Amino acid sequence: MGDPRNIAHAKKVTQEKQHKAKHAQKAGASQPAREAQVEETKSAAATENAPAKTEVEKPAQPPDSGDLEKSLAVLSKLKELEFHSRANIEKLAELSLTIEEELKQKAFSDGIGAVYAAQDAFQSKILKLIEDYEAECARLSGST
Repeated sequence: MGDPRNIAHAKKVTQEKQHKAKHAQKAGASQPAREAQVEETKSAAATENAPAKTEVEKPAQPPDSGDLEKSLAVLSKLKELEFHSRANIEKLAELSLTIEEELKQKAFSDGIGAVYAAQDAFQSKILKLIEDYEAECARLSGST
């Protein structure tokens, strides 16, 4: 779509020409003259809009290029999640040792073990997802 200022200007010019055509018709202009003015107005509006469109248009990138960029951004975020997941596993292991060995709070050892198991399952799943998503990104980069 063209620049809003160009569109507004073209609309204003068209309206002014139509307004002038109405006054000319009231002044006794014949119907064929009015039709010529209307056609002139339409061609002028089309001419004014055409440069606006070519100025705004950018070289179109293939849709796969945009998909690849977005996919790489998603992959980066998945890797960030995996990094934090690994850090959480390390912290949970430390906490587990502290609770069980230093504080001797056996009542909480099962709870921390369950959280550790859930985090470990998440870690395994996110690693698999990253592996599959990397293959998809490679496919997308090969197709562009």
